[in-house]
Amino acid sequence: RAELALVASERAMLTQHGALRAERALAGRLQHALLPLPDKPLRLAGLRVEVAYLPAQAGVQVGGDWFSAIELPDGDALLVVGDVAGHGVGAVATMAQLRFTAKGMVITGSSLTGALGRLNTLLLHSRDSHGTATLVLARYHARERRLEWAQAGHPPPLLLRDGRARFLDRPRGVLLGASNRPVFEEEECLLRPGDRLLLYTDGLVERPGEGIDRGLERLAEAAVTHHRDEPSSLDPLLTAMLQGERRDDVCVLDVRVPTETSDAGGE
Repeated sequence: RAELALVASERAMLTQHGALRAERALAGRLQHALLPLPDKPLRLAGLRVEVAYLPAQAGVQVGGDWFSAIELPDGDALLVVGDVAGHGVGAVATMAQLRFTAKGMVITGSSLTGALGRLNTLLLHSRDSHGTATLVLARYHARERRLEWAQAGHPPPLLLRDGRARFLDRPRGVLLGASNRPVFEEEECLLRPGDRLLLYTDGLVERPGEGIDRGLERLAEAAVTHHRDEPSSLDPLLTAMLQGERRDDVCVLDVRVPTETSDAGGE
């Protein structure tokens, strides 16, 4: 009886593992269809934007990290990085809702804080009423090189300028789905030729047994050490930050403001 019970238990485990693998494959296909990755740097409103997306290596579930990087009808650029709590098909579905709704609202004239408020309402009234998400939502005004940004419980963008790194001052904003009456605020930053801006999800900076502050310090140090102004220059930074097995998905937008020389050369 014990042997039969053991065999039955092993079969159940194999069946469950197969179902999880099948769900991961389905979620991965959905994610690829809803979040296509560019195969070369994007040119948006005078910016050069590189995108990196690295899935978790631990576990069999697909995460809900996502990005948007598009040029708006008025010539500005929309830059977004977000992270939906949880994994699997549900997280991918929520990611798709937030991604496309955010783009649509900003394109049709919504302010950044207005968009965050409506995304919060959307998440509160979704099928998973206890779901949460974080994100950074930024709009780059090309004529003034002015960056407006707002956030919902997300780590701040990192600015590299003249060989130094600093995190942008973080405006107020709680994670989406956490409050019926959230308060969101905006901050502004004037960018200069040669500036580099990193938007990222927490998988880039989190390590087991390490506080988030230390992870942010490591990111600032690695960004200064591995700063190069050329295509695929994001790879050395990722290698330095992601040592060992990745326990979470990682999404990064590497935004460059070309120098005047680069502009003259068609950068």
